[in-house]
Amino acid sequence: MSTRRRSQAERDEITVEIGYALLSACFLGAVVFATIAGPAAVWHLPLAVEKLLLVTGASVAGVLAVVRVVHVLSRHVGQHR
Repeated sequence: MSTRRRSQAERDEITVEIGYALLSACFLGAVVFATIAGPAAVWHLPLAVEKLLLVTGASVAGVLAVVRVVHVLSRHVGQHR
């Protein structure tokens, strides 16, 4: 790890990259959640199935959002080494 101070441009670049990572992760999470849990909102399913779809959708969306943030930020770090 470097001990030199970062320039304002480098700090701005990191801020933009973090914002992009979070925004794209939120979008991915929303799309995945809607895809998995969507049938529970459209059709009348048994309560157990609706709960299963909601929990599964939220879990998968959360995990993929975290994976997306890690992927974007690690790719950014790898490009600047």
